[in-house]
Amino acid sequence: MKKRDQLWRLLFLLLPLGVFGTLVVAPLLSSFFYSFTDWNGFSSNYDFVGLSNFTRLADDHLFSHSALNTAIWIVAAIALPTLLGLGLALLLDSRVTGGRLFKSIFYLPICLSAVIVGQIWVWIYQPDWGLFNLFLSHVSGSRYNYAWLAKPDTALWSVILAWSWQQTGLSMVIYLAGLTAIPSEMLEVCDIEGTSRWQRIRLVILPLLTPSTVVAVALSVINSLKGFDILYIMTGGGPFNSSDTLAMHMYNESFKKYHMGYGSAISVVLFLIALSVIGLYFRQLRKVDRIYG
Repeated sequence: MKKRDQLWRLLFLLLPLGVFGTLVVAPLLSSFFYSFTDWNGFSSNYDFVGLSNFTRLADDHLFSHSALNTAIWIVAAIALPTLLGLGLALLLDSRVTGGRLFKSIFYLPICLSAVIVGQIWVWIYQPDWGLFNLFLSHVSGSRYNYAWLAKPDTALWSVILAWSWQQTGLSMVIYLAGLTAIPSEMLEVCDIEGTSRWQRIRLVILPLLTPSTVVAVALSVINSLKGFDILYIMTGGGPFNSSDTLAMHMYNESFKKYHMGYGSAISVVLFLIALSVIGLYFRQLRKVDRIYG
């Protein structure tokens, strides 16, 4: 009977494993293979070039620039959604009027695809009639028609703001779940001791929210490494490559310049970065489990 159960389990796993192997493992292995070639993406003829694609990365100023933008993107993706989500969770946990409605409103953006979010914020940043410039015009009393997505100084940060707007709801839900797990007795002790709201948050709530913070930060980092579609919709890496990230640089080299071998080398570097981040996350998660588990 046990052998029969194991056979059925194996049969049920064959389809998802086959799909995963076809759509994830096979392209990953092919990227590693083509990163050692000069393949252009179309021709069946290519030569093996060894590590020359990887050594070329050191001299590519667009690669170093996109790597810096990726670092800025990751740090901002950690800080902004996490801090905003924590602030919203603390505010909504204090039983404000209409709390359930606000939770739904703040969580709604995460239910939208990044393509839709990107298009919404393209309209918001529109120079002549966009909501962002209209708001600034109303506050300042003078007309604003700044092209936020067309200026090298503001393009990347404008996309980061749109990305944070979408991701904040996820962090908020994670922190709300963590707040419900805090023992009410500890909060009652704070009331008895006469601690202030800030002391309660700093000395009691934030330390007990460490597991929630680890999860929120990890998801923010992993999601940010996949943040290609919103950049493609909003700026396409421009203007003048000012909002290029490694994912966008890989796309441009592979599908616009037809340097598929070089683009594969960039994808390998991005994969190793993602793997390192995920490894650090699991290492930190084990520490949290030892402390709070």
